[in-house]
Amino acid sequence: MIIVLDTNVLVSGILRSASDAGTILRLAAAGMIKLAYDQRIMAEFREVLSRPVFGFPPGLVDDLLVEFQSDGLFVVSAPLPFPVPDASDAPFLEVALAGRVEALVTGNKKHFAAGKHPVPILSPAEFIRLLRFGG
Repeated sequence: MIIVLDTNVLVSGILRSASDAGTILRLAAAGMIKLAYDQRIMAEFREVLSRPVFGFPPGLVDDLLVEFQSDGLFVVSAPLPFPVPDASDAPFLEVALAGRVEALVTGNKKHFAAGKHPVPILSPAEFIRLLRFGG
């Protein structure tokens, strides 16, 4: 299964490993799901994870992003034909559309213009439920 992971889920999964977001990160690390990305997404991951407020060791950030890139799916995307509520979220939806992923997993579902595209926008809990029960 291939998904796009929003940055807020990534941070939440690192900070709270026992959460649904943490489960998603473990599934990705185990190769059970694959993360679709582009350079803009990786740049945002790096910038956010490197913020002093989190205190993540630079080596951890580097290792995590290298793993995502080596195990993930690099996607070349096109600009969206419609606006999204938060323009900084556009790369995530663009990659999801171009990569034909099964879901975009986010803590901010309202940011992704539901109904204007075919990509399921799921919270971490909804995604875990989908994996467990198939829907």
